Amino acid sequence: MIFYRQNLTNTELLDLYKKILKPRLIEEKMLILIRQGKVSKWFSGIGQEAIAVGVTAVLDQSEYILPMHRNLGVFTTREIPLHRLFSQWQGKANGFTKGRDRSFHFGTQEYNIIGMISHLGPQLGIADGIALANRLQDNKKITAVFTGEGATSEGDFHEALNIAAVWKLPVMFIIENNGYGLSTPTNEQYACENLADKGIGYGIESWIIDGNNIVEVYNKLSQLKKEMQENPRPILLEFKTFRMRGHEEASGTKYVPQDLMDQWELRDPVTNYRKYLTENGILTAEQDEQFHAEIKKEIDENWAMANAEPEIEPTYSGELDDVYKSFQYEEYTHNSDSTNIRFIDAIRNSLEQSMWRHKNLVIMGQDIAEYGGAFKITDGFVDAFGKGRIRNTPICESAIVSTGMGLSINGYKAIVEMQFADFVSTGFNPIVNLLAKSHYRWGENADVVVRMPCGGGTQAGPFHSQTNEAWFTKTPGLKVVYPAFPYDAKGLLNTSINDPNPVLFFEHKLLYRSIYQDVPTDYYTIPLGKAALVKEGNSVTIISFGAPVHWALDTLAKHPEIDADLIDLRTLQPLDTETIFASVKKTGKAIIYQEDTMFGGIASDISALIMENCFEYLDAPVKRVASLDSPIPFTKALEDQFLPKNRFEEVLLELLRY
Repeated sequence: MIFYRQNLTNTELLDLYKKILKPRLIEEKMLILIRQGKVSKWFSGIGQEAIAVGVTAVLDQSEYILPMHRNLGVFTTREIPLHRLFSQWQGKANGFTKGRDRSFHFGTQEYNIIGMISHLGPQLGIADGIALANRLQDNKKITAVFTGEGATSEGDFHEALNIAAVWKLPVMFIIENNGYGLSTPTNEQYACENLADKGIGYGIESWIIDGNNIVEVYNKLSQLKKEMQENPRPILLEFKTFRMRGHEEASGTKYVPQDLMDQWELRDPVTNYRKYLTENGILTAEQDEQFHAEIKKEIDENWAMANAEPEIEPTYSGELDDVYKSFQYEEYTHNSDSTNIRFIDAIRNSLEQSMWRHKNLVIMGQDIAEYGGAFKITDGFVDAFGKGRIRNTPICESAIVSTGMGLSINGYKAIVEMQFADFVSTGFNPIVNLLAKSHYRWGENADVVVRMPCGGGTQAGPFHSQTNEAWFTKTPGLKVVYPAFPYDAKGLLNTSINDPNPVLFFEHKLLYRSIYQDVPTDYYTIPLGKAALVKEGNSVTIISFGAPVHWALDTLAKHPEIDADLIDLRTLQPLDTETIFASVKKTGKAIIYQEDTMFGGIASDISALIMENCFEYLDAPVKRVASLDSPIPFTKALEDQFLPKNRFEEVLLELLRY
């Protein structure tokens, strides 16, 4: 192995040695502890330390790094106190996740490190979002994100590279090609000769670097960083390396041929660098011994500190209070000026006023810029706010949701428009596993609103008509809002944008241009989790949201003799159970009316809540009315049969006769 020091001084070379030695000595300690049963699980990076250390040494402390689960050198080079790392690995409260996640599945804003989730791919999109925020601020900062050769097969990898290329984002995409994805060799994972070749298709500059040569890593990345600061752009870096231990210690390495292990052992990044420094008179034996002693002393002292820390004592409140970032609702009231506008105009009005109010708000979506979006809601926004904040996206919902998370991490607010709510399925993973869980896992909120044009009644067929709120109401960490009236749509969207937590905001397409209401011209807010009582009565409680609220009003207009409470939920998560229970206890009868299909819909949970909390007040079974348990069809006759509109009246009258 040849080391070209270029302009590096002896002091800088020795500093790199201490930085690469530290994670190696920690790992050696962990391997002893795991054999003693004092550590439960370990993902080893032995053999790959030069990459994590070299990358981190090149970046400034204020520049974000997104590592994987075997990049210990990132954390040690950022000089995180070892006792906190040890506490994290042991599930202690002084770690970074309060015992809620393990090993390196965490991040820390204090050290500008953003940890992974096990699905791997989303962190590449997060890097795009962080880099986008840097570009919008023109601060010349670079973002580095790690992935393995296995994850380059994931769709998120390709989506993230494409976004970075199109938007010229200063991201170093770092592939640690260590030969195996767990036990699957690279020849069973991709057919191209080098993973760096994948950059060509996206117009991204690519490099292949010896990942076991700390000097080559440091010098090449130092050069590339300077170039990226002068000419912002993404770069794909394939580091050839090898993992000398198993995927994790329990896996072992029996699937690796011994001659291959022997070849890579000769290329050990620590041993070879030490040899180079010694042979060139840069490192003496006494210095080396001193470095070892100092680091081992630090490890032992910090391990003792972590061990002395008590085990976590769980509490219900401690767990539930951290699912969401605390949000102090701020009420904005309006004056008497109002105008009669459509539902779609209220959405546009909210977005426009929020863009003026929040200078750090970015809207992303397909065709939303000059074209104005599929429903023309953002028409003219580019002229008002510029292409930087109103961003057309490639067709890549998953990476764009992750990009929204990255914007949030780096001090921005993000709105992601799904062209149709149906298309959210291709962005499902980052919503339910990244946005929803980040605050609970390591205290990082996701200031992201996902707008969801949804619903049937327009003969748009199975892929443009779903109302899929139940996919998200069951996921802790998400808020779900579903207004039925223009006034509510504007006020609730304003609050959703103010809320630092992830919000799924459903907008029924059928209501866009059919429902009018007097809406204040001023900016105002409506609290989430508070239902509206649309009509008051004493004989039955009708609980609904979205378009069925209007269908229920039509039915009640047809039967003026029915004395009903009609509750428009407006927010599904959090759910206003107080209003529901108070009404049911008054009327003694309840019917829940949703457009979603019956089985597994939120009506089932509401019904169960009523049965559990209001049973002694009920005079009849709780009824549910919903769409057929089939995909939604295209032809009008079939769609009319699918939707619950024609069945609600019969079930309501039957309930009243009970």
